[in-house]
Amino acid sequence: MPETDAVNPEKELALSPTSSRSVTETVNGSHKFVIQGYSLAKGMGVGKHIASDTFTVGGFQWAIYFYPDGKNPEDNSAYVSVFIALASEGTDVRALFELTLLDQSGKGKHKVHSHFDRSLESGPYTLKYRGSMW
Repeated sequence: MPETDAVNPEKELALSPTSSRSVTETVNGSHKFVIQGYSLAKGMGVGKHIASDTFTVGGFQWAIYFYPDGKNPEDNSAYVSVFIALASEGTDVRALFELTLLDQSGKGKHKVHSHFDRSLESGPYTLKYRGSMW
């Protein structure tokens, strides 16, 4: 009996190319957090922070926490600490961020990519729940 395309499913599959596509949405945003009277904030104590207003990027609420004397006792008031925190309900929110500290002249810039020396190219962090900070 002669073979036909309807009888040979392998040949039919070869003639029907398929494709699919996944699109991951990325959203960019920025927030400027100015601390007036920074020199007065220095000395407020280790673990004490100044928080920004919440702001929205990508449909999620965020906040910046700045610790003028550091977050942990081992910082010994020798370092400042700065964190970005997920302020809204959400699970497994992936984010890349860059924090830039400017001195009062606006000329001295100190950049922190994501977390310490992690660069934007090394991939996003996942913030698991409301209050997660990096």
